[in-house]
Amino acid sequence: MGKPTGFLEIPRRDRGYAPVSDRIQHFREFVLPLTEEEVSEQGARCMDCGIPYCHHGCPVNNLIPDWNDLVYRNRWREAIEELHRTNNFPEFTGRICPAPCEAACTLNLEDSPVTIKTIECSIVDRAWEEGWIQPQIPKVRTGKWVAVVGSGPAGLACAQQLARAGHRVVVYEKNDRIGGLLRYGIPDFKLEKHHIDRRMAQMRAEGVEFCPNTHVGVNVSVPSLLARYDAVVLAGGAEKPRNLEVPGRELKGIHYAMEFLTQQNRRVAGDEIPPHKAILATGKRVVVIGGGDTGSDCIGTSIRQGAISVVQLEILPKPPEKENKLLTWPYWPNKLRTSTSHEEGCERLFSVSTVAFEGKGGQVRKVHCVQVEWQQDASGRYTMREIPGSEFTLDADLVLLAMGFVHPVHQGMVEQLGVELDPRGNVKADTRTYRTSIDKVFAAGDMRRGQSLVVWAIREGRQAARAVDEYLMGYSELPA
Repeated sequence: MGKPTGFLEIPRRDRGYAPVSDRIQHFREFVLPLTEEEVSEQGARCMDCGIPYCHHGCPVNNLIPDWNDLVYRNRWREAIEELHRTNNFPEFTGRICPAPCEAACTLNLEDSPVTIKTIECSIVDRAWEEGWIQPQIPKVRTGKWVAVVGSGPAGLACAQQLARAGHRVVVYEKNDRIGGLLRYGIPDFKLEKHHIDRRMAQMRAEGVEFCPNTHVGVNVSVPSLLARYDAVVLAGGAEKPRNLEVPGRELKGIHYAMEFLTQQNRRVAGDEIPPHKAILATGKRVVVIGGGDTGSDCIGTSIRQGAISVVQLEILPKPPEKENKLLTWPYWPNKLRTSTSHEEGCERLFSVSTVAFEGKGGQVRKVHCVQVEWQQDASGRYTMREIPGSEFTLDADLVLLAMGFVHPVHQGMVEQLGVELDPRGNVKADTRTYRTSIDKVFAAGDMRRGQSLVVWAIREGRQAARAVDEYLMGYSELPA
């Protein structure tokens, strides 16, 4: 694939970013794309590997060498067809996926993987510009009706595949806009929402009906849903946040990350947030507890809102700057990752546990912390120990809890269904039939597997659609 000697002749080149001083003034995307010629040149670096490990690294099994080669040969329209064979929404993954495919690239053994994510995004962006992406309207309708509960990437992918198979699909979303955490959890500076709106228009033309402001288990009864539809797919998120139960947790100014991020996304969308409910970092000392992507999003949002300072706390040790490729490749490695938000200005502290919050007049003012160390026992299990005498205190006016999510919210729909749960509290279903313990009810995405990546959600949504189609028709021609 690509140019046979391309990886020897052409250095890796990726998209750039607008200067920090410019991009923190707004909430728009700030990636500086490569030219078509530059993207084509990067596609030429694909090595024609005997075993393309990028396939293994990509949860949706993107045909990466194929569209790398097509871009190199300037056959862009064919490239988007190959890209869409496995991925319904490459404009989402091309922006917010962490690119495990690049970690698995053979060239990553020399720290210069093919710029797969950039090539993917370039293909789909050009395809939209050229008008190559059009609705795929089924020639025959089956007469079957399917409800998809949740409009995140899993729900949208499932709905689109089922509609293309000829079924009537209705997507239920509890929020006022479609998109799930794509809409309200991902900041606009990483994913502008017109990308979602554009896909919604395509899906409407394909026959998908969207029902926002419809909370199944709250303002729509579960029995009515089961009575009306031939199949129901549970594709909501794992939205139960992990709490930090320490003294002072009840103080004002301590919020879950999603409360903070959702408000800002609503502001960007033009919504008015009542002043007494506003969560803002403006002029405040911000402490973000949690070192993952959600914490990073809180940092970038806080900086854009005008925070005085931002400190991020991570309870785990600082990862190595560079992984040992002989031990980790082609798997996703544990190594230090510095996001664009980190580069915009924050202090990162590792091996830190929060032990208490202190306030004044009911408002948080300080975070009490202690350094910890992790020790491995004979069985290989790690345990945490506080280091005596390592206590310290941080000033804080706003604390954002970004420690991940434990499982789907059980109150409402899940409890009313009485569906069986796995040991972690997720809806139990396998990855072949995607069936739950309730007849004609399926589950996919974060609701089934727990908190995960957008690319895993798309994969599960597509696979669940095939399982539902097979359940309804006795066979399925949808891709596995």
